[in-house]
Amino acid sequence: MSLWIPRDIESLLKNRAQQRPIVVLTGARQTGKTSLVRRVFPNHAFVSLDLPSEAEQADRDPRGFLMRHPPPLVVDEVQYAPGLFRHIKATVDSARDKTGQFILTGSQKLTLMRSVSESLAGRADILELETLSFHEIHRARPDLIVEEVLFRGGFPELYARPEIDAAGFYRSYVATYLERDLRLLLQVTSLRDYERFLRACALRSAQLLNRADLARDVGVAGSTLGGWMSVLEASGIAALLTPWHSNRTKSLVKTPKLYLCDAGLCAFLVGIPRAIDLLASPLAGALWETLVFSEIRKRQVNARGGWNLHFWRDRNREVDFLIHEGGLFNLAEAKWTEHPDERDAEALLRVASELPRGQTRGLSVIGRAANPYPITAKVEALPLSEVQRWAE
Repeated sequence: MSLWIPRDIESLLKNRAQQRPIVVLTGARQTGKTSLVRRVFPNHAFVSLDLPSEAEQADRDPRGFLMRHPPPLVVDEVQYAPGLFRHIKATVDSARDKTGQFILTGSQKLTLMRSVSESLAGRADILELETLSFHEIHRARPDLIVEEVLFRGGFPELYARPEIDAAGFYRSYVATYLERDLRLLLQVTSLRDYERFLRACALRSAQLLNRADLARDVGVAGSTLGGWMSVLEASGIAALLTPWHSNRTKSLVKTPKLYLCDAGLCAFLVGIPRAIDLLASPLAGALWETLVFSEIRKRQVNARGGWNLHFWRDRNREVDFLIHEGGLFNLAEAKWTEHPDERDAEALLRVASELPRGQTRGLSVIGRAANPYPITAKVEALPLSEVQRWAE
């Protein structure tokens, strides 16, 4: 029997369903959407459109489909029946005071969100399910060290069934993503070209995105690369982190940084065969920053339903992560070290000196330390397990 790992987003999902008639849960494949909605909404009927016969009936005869499956209803992989959305809208409009009537899930965000925006605007709340955070994994498996979590990544099946080989899982995952999602979302003449693009993005995770260099290395036109990048983001594989801008700092860069959303998938794509190989890899720092980025992002999404994060970079200074809320700044650096010291804090202090006095709330170096400790009077070292103190 598989181990169920509680998800931090569960309370937010329940709360939104108590407020709105429709909740849409999207996210990459294999993040646990189906298991989560079935667990959170046990009294809802359930139907999956992953079955072609069900999808065809829902799309061709949506009225009859909803008569056979009345709300409250969970519809899994709803993007396969675009004709169903208008009839869901009509059903909801006939009883607008009823909340939680439909829970819709989908992995293909581009297709799904197009239908939601056209038919369900103002009626649906949209949440995104990420892979497991370190906080969720550590709560269920406190025996796992952080290096093992980085290598295995956050896909729930890898922890519910720990006997699964991570490399075999990711090999199958990439093949399924290429064969199923891409054929529907893009007119890709060669899946091998897109796989090369995917691996090139993994090698650039935690770096400024140079689209011209990436297009040249992959061997595609810039216009093609733009479409591929949009699909990579929409399918939950990658995310772009935008730089912080203000009127006072005109010299700041405007180029975003590219991150893969799951460090384990990134480690597989760049060819890290075992967790122990991280220690000697020149990519360890970038993979660690990828993991820290994904952890911050997940903590914010699970608590709020969205994320607010930037980085700072000008001609002379750079800081990996910046949050600006209520007029206050939180700054953090990701460092692949077990003992962050004053040298690791230098960039934080330099950037903090550029900000208005009294507007800096927290300066942190997020490393592999076992426990938090002060580095200087203003900067503290944080382990990954304490990221919520900085992110929230």
